Amino acid sequence: MNAQDQECPAPGAPDFRYEEHRSTGSTNSLCFERARAGHPGKLWIRALEQSEGRGRRGRDWASPVGNLFASLLLIDPEPVARIGELPLAAAVALAEAVDKAAGTLQLVSLKWPNDLLVEGAKLSGILLEAETLADGRRAVVIGFGVNCVSHPPLTLYQATDLRSLGFQVSAERLFECLAACLAQQLACWRKPDGFESIRTAWLKRATHLGREITVRTAQEEITGIFADMDARGYLVLKQEDGGQRTVYAGDVFLSEA
Repeated sequence: MNAQDQECPAPGAPDFRYEEHRSTGSTNSLCFERARAGHPGKLWIRALEQSEGRGRRGRDWASPVGNLFASLLLIDPEPVARIGELPLAAAVALAEAVDKAAGTLQLVSLKWPNDLLVEGAKLSGILLEAETLADGRRAVVIGFGVNCVSHPPLTLYQATDLRSLGFQVSAERLFECLAACLAQQLACWRKPDGFESIRTAWLKRATHLGREITVRTAQEEITGIFADMDARGYLVLKQEDGGQRTVYAGDVFLSEA
């Protein structure tokens, strides 16, 4: 049986394909394996647990049974020039999915670029990776890890999970909501002016907006007031001298932390 024989329509998004595994190293890695084998994309892969889950900047991502681990493979997503906007669209979709699954209204806030927080603690992570395949196609994978029933005690950021917050949300139910919400956000993103509505939705949930933050990039630390997120999805910081800095990648911390 080949991999595509194991596929079925994705719960919540029947126009997408879906694979489920009891255990795998990394759902992102498995998506890239499918892409290299010629898969046309629009494929979700979910695992009940991961042995090699990873987050941004190569950090390990704890992946025990009961939490949600899923990745979406897209091939040559259009518009290619705006692929950098996808993590923000994914964050909005996941925030909406959590609200839908938990029966809440704006339970989570968003920390730039794509972390979901509840009461200041991290609930999930999103990792976007891309690869140019041997045949010239561009594979883009968006990976999601959500703490449904447990969270690691010692992390760079304080963490939490839905069960600890009093919400009984299964990984299966959350995935169904996520697949539906992300399909909607991707359809919006593909429109010429679609990112503006995504940006507006993101800013409505923005944490730290108007507060002094420090952004740690690979080269430096930058401190300023979180003033805005621009039309490209970049962080805009207002600095003491009245000038502005635009940041396209980095880790955000409250300055007093």
